[in-house]
Amino acid sequence: MARDPNMVNQSNAHYTSLRNQAREHGNKAHQYFEQSQQAYQSGDGARAHELSELGKAETRKKDQIDDDAEEWIYRENNTDSPPGTIDLHGLYVKEAIDRTEAAIAQAQRSGQQGEIRFIVGKGIHSAGHQSKIKPAIVELMQKYHLSARIDPHNAGVLVVDLSGREEAGRSRDVDTVMNDMSGKLGGDCTIM
Repeated sequence: MARDPNMVNQSNAHYTSLRNQAREHGNKAHQYFEQSQQAYQSGDGARAHELSELGKAETRKKDQIDDDAEEWIYRENNTDSPPGTIDLHGLYVKEAIDRTEAAIAQAQRSGQQGEIRFIVGKGIHSAGHQSKIKPAIVELMQKYHLSARIDPHNAGVLVVDLSGREEAGRSRDVDTVMNDMSGKLGGDCTIM
């Protein structure tokens, strides 16, 4: 069975280990916070505070390990990417938003014109085969008032026009993209 090249880094043992460690620390934090609430409700404020502090420490560990995982996968995914292309595979939604926002801000600061291609995925490997990153990035494009379109050759790539040009005499803003997709699919459309 051939491996999906978009999943190579996401299935890397180092990366999955980092995400699993972060998840474990998140679970411990949740347990400590629950225990803290129980201690507080039973009138043991000192124990509640102690458990809350333990939960906060676990949360900090989780966040640091998730940051390490984010940095690793982003670097690995984009080491060989062509200029103007950013691969967001393997990132959590918030991480993808932060990376996209940073790329757009950098492009705007440097006066970059043209397009940035964000590889957002099609959602094939997501739960329920529903993309989570693409709709979040589409929403971000609305925030920045940038024209965006789905690459006609790859529905997992969102092409953002930094110059605000119109395509074929009409705006290709995100609302237009979504309406076009809805029409092509014959009704309600969820961009994946």
